[in-house]
Amino acid sequence: MKHKKNLPNIICFCFTIYFSLTFFSCNNTVPSQSQLCMGTVCSINLYEDGTQTLYDKMFQRLKDIENLFSTNLENSQISKINQAAGKNPVTVHPEVLLVLEKACQIAEITSGAFEPSIGPLVTLWNIGSETPILPSTEKIKERLPLIDYKKIQLDFENNTVFLPQTHMALDLGGIVKGYAADQLAKIATQEGVKKALFDLGGNVYAFGKKEKNQPWRVGIKNPLNPRDEPILIVPVENKSVVTSGGYERFFVQDDIYYHHILDSKTGYPSEKDILSSTIIFENSMVADALSTAIFVLGAKEGFDLLNKLSVDGIIITKNKEILATKNLIPIIELWAKDFVVIQ
Repeated sequence: MKHKKNLPNIICFCFTIYFSLTFFSCNNTVPSQSQLCMGTVCSINLYEDGTQTLYDKMFQRLKDIENLFSTNLENSQISKINQAAGKNPVTVHPEVLLVLEKACQIAEITSGAFEPSIGPLVTLWNIGSETPILPSTEKIKERLPLIDYKKIQLDFENNTVFLPQTHMALDLGGIVKGYAADQLAKIATQEGVKKALFDLGGNVYAFGKKEKNQPWRVGIKNPLNPRDEPILIVPVENKSVVTSGGYERFFVQDDIYYHHILDSKTGYPSEKDILSSTIIFENSMVADALSTAIFVLGAKEGFDLLNKLSVDGIIITKNKEILATKNLIPIIELWAKDFVVIQ
């Protein structure tokens, strides 16, 4: 483990990630671009391979995914599935079945810590909007029986999805940005892009290597002071880095802090011993869902699961301890003096 010597130039990509990098100057290169998509600011940097045509292609892909999965769009396929809950199956695009299948698999692996049918609780709390709500215990209890990924019926032969109970609702906000990042990486590979950074509201994919064949250096934010310098740096290449924490979307009522990561078992924001959980993995869709699941599971159970799955991750606990999987221990650079890496 290396220790902080000095503060390099770091570029902050939205939610949990900083990148130190050298910019290229090229007369024929289109600079990085950002657009509002999937309810967040999405940024794409293709460096010397950037053309307007390729940027347009990638942003259109993001919009197509949003049109399929967004619960904020009345005519999206996820919204139509929710509207038909308890009534009839809905014919969907194969991509919807693909993502839902993976979501249900991760729900099974994590014993429901990641829960694709958590929609009724998400809408009840409404955290992240201008009008969050502290629901009554009675209302939460009413919603809990609707939360069960095992009830989601996927029919691959007929390309349909059915929610058998009225008022059941899907919410794939914890996995679809990861899927979108994977799709951008797929396009980059097909187009022969040598290096790129994709930041979808904090879900970051570091594609290829940066200059001089070096890995990207990714910083993980300090969850106790997210606007300060990163808590640690880790080198990555051709991997996604996704962090879940309760410090970006929350509200305070009667001096009590309520964040947006809901525990499907209790109906309340998770109260485990974790400040943030970061997953570093080739598949961004898996990383996205696992980052939420680990946060809900808690430090011990979450860390045991990472080791069982052979997935790299970093857990920062409320005791200011940093748990990192064995592949990361030799390469991370700890910057925060008041935190300690547990080996």
